[in-house]
Amino acid sequence: MPSPQDSSDLLPCPVCNSTATTQFIQIQGVPVFCNVLRDSREKALKADRGNIDLVFCHTCTHVYNAAFDASRMQYNPQYENALDYSPTFQKYIRKLAQRLVSTYRLQGKDIIEIGCGQGEFLRLLAEIGSNRCLGFDPSHNTRQADPATFNNRISIIQDYYSDQYADYRADFVVCRQVLEHISEPASFLKMIQGTASGEGDRVLFFEVPNAMFTLGELGIWDLIYEHCNYFTALSLRRLFLEVGLEPINIEAAFGGQYLCIEGRAAIQKAKPDQGSLDLSITEVEKKVHSFADNYRQTVSEWGRILEDIKQSGARSVVWGAGSKGITFLNISPGAAAIENVIDINPHKQGLYVPGTGQQVASPDRLTEIRPETIIVMNPLYLDEIDQMITDLQLRRNSDVRLMPANIEFERIG
Repeated sequence: MPSPQDSSDLLPCPVCNSTATTQFIQIQGVPVFCNVLRDSREKALKADRGNIDLVFCHTCTHVYNAAFDASRMQYNPQYENALDYSPTFQKYIRKLAQRLVSTYRLQGKDIIEIGCGQGEFLRLLAEIGSNRCLGFDPSHNTRQADPATFNNRISIIQDYYSDQYADYRADFVVCRQVLEHISEPASFLKMIQGTASGEGDRVLFFEVPNAMFTLGELGIWDLIYEHCNYFTALSLRRLFLEVGLEPINIEAAFGGQYLCIEGRAAIQKAKPDQGSLDLSITEVEKKVHSFADNYRQTVSEWGRILEDIKQSGARSVVWGAGSKGITFLNISPGAAAIENVIDINPHKQGLYVPGTGQQVASPDRLTEIRPETIIVMNPLYLDEIDQMITDLQLRRNSDVRLMPANIEFERIG
């Protein structure tokens, strides 16, 4: 890896403003929106594309896309990234809600969630702690919302959270899978901080994708244009300190794929160089150093695997029409020729994958397709997918191979 560059050609780090940065990989022509599927193949093939130029900050270990253009990101009800239809994910968010309610005594409190989607997590917080919950999200779709989700304790404003809502106050603020989309995370965090101001023990909770999973576990299908920031535990902690929040807990979650952090107004600011999750700058630098070669090798190996499947005449499908699946189909050589994509989210079924144009189908369609290979985009769902395959009796007359998309090849470093 090149030594740190103090270069005016690169945007400074959005976390610590350092220019001691290195660009380490470029990915051309990815869909700008992975989570906006189209209503026709023609529209899907014409989906807008953008570039990813990943830059590493040697000061705080943050990773960010220097080619990101925030003006291209307009979220609306067509944006669909709900994972709540998965029993595995439902179990995760219920356990998370129970932990937060128990740890912070969230009983009969006022809670705000920024980026609440269709309100599933708010419903859990209201249900478990009898809390009063308010959500903000421009992509909230009132036609999809389950009436059972809403009662006199839950309401959602279909808008971005901004200064115009500064008068709303909360005992607890939740923001899950949002910060990675924000090009100026420090300004955003300062704005939210005021919502929970007034009491020293009021807490903000954030959940983001874990950059060390992407870098270390070769979660390369998580590299999408929508995400301009990739936080390590060190850079996430540094961000909180930069805006005057005291990190009181930080942990990896969901099989290491996510980072969760809780913070409150700092009484005595902690030292910015303290470690997080036993992570060091040197360890992150090592992963970054080998990532570009490992990325290219992984993409190449998948091209070979897909070509072998094609030559054998076997039928294959991709399971998962979320960010991972759309990235896999757009990046892997030969993946565009895969005809079928399966997803359990009914709001994705019947729509078309941006960039490559496959139509998304329900798991029931597998009884017609009869694939020999199912490429599973997230290995955490292997057990539940295996159970669905069994329930559909797909193994009655033939063998079905489940192949995780994070299959391990020989890595560098």
